[in-house]
Amino acid sequence: MIKAVVFDFDGLILDTETAWYECYKEVLAGYEVELPLPIFAQIIGTDDAAFYQYMEEQLQGSEEIEAINAAALTLHKEKMATIVLREGVREFLDEAKELNLRIGLATSSSESWVKPFLEKYDLLKFFETIQTRDQVTKIKPDPELYVKAVEALGVKPEEAIAFEDSLNGSLAAKRAGMNCIIVPNPVTKDLEFQEFDARIESMGGQSLRTLMDDITKKSV
Repeated sequence: MIKAVVFDFDGLILDTETAWYECYKEVLAGYEVELPLPIFAQIIGTDDAAFYQYMEEQLQGSEEIEAINAAALTLHKEKMATIVLREGVREFLDEAKELNLRIGLATSSSESWVKPFLEKYDLLKFFETIQTRDQVTKIKPDPELYVKAVEALGVKPEEAIAFEDSLNGSLAAKRAGMNCIIVPNPVTKDLEFQEFDARIESMGGQSLRTLMDDITKKSV
């Protein structure tokens, strides 16, 4: 029986990831550096180490990376000013409340990044626990964020569904023993997801209860 749902944040609730990709792609083009989507996609849901290594290799050093980050951040802030919730997010959260499910959030981002957005869109009230990189020693694809989330919600991993948009996030959820539903965004839609229980292209027009029932039937 499903008793809880745990949401990722970046790329799932708000598509900040496509915005970051577009910003870095634009800025790097000014340095005559291409940014292939597969290079950027591998850091989604985890740390940026592989991306920084790529930039250093392409730029033959790290002197310009600070300026690149600053320019990308400026562009990103502009995009974030007008970004909207992904389709169906609020409806899923409302339905989860109606179904008396425990609701959590598990993100590799920091609390200082996540909470202002949750407050802006009046979503903070939905989450009983918010697990961020500030509470763990390892982020996704390590399962620690999800392990802490289900523990805080007082449910067993197999009684919870994680909603994820990234490969690293789905690996973390499954390694924690949870069910996982993939909701890809434009940056992650072509990734080869390895472990998941269902995939939907959008939360819009979907019934959370129906998805729960489908997963429960598969596990029987």
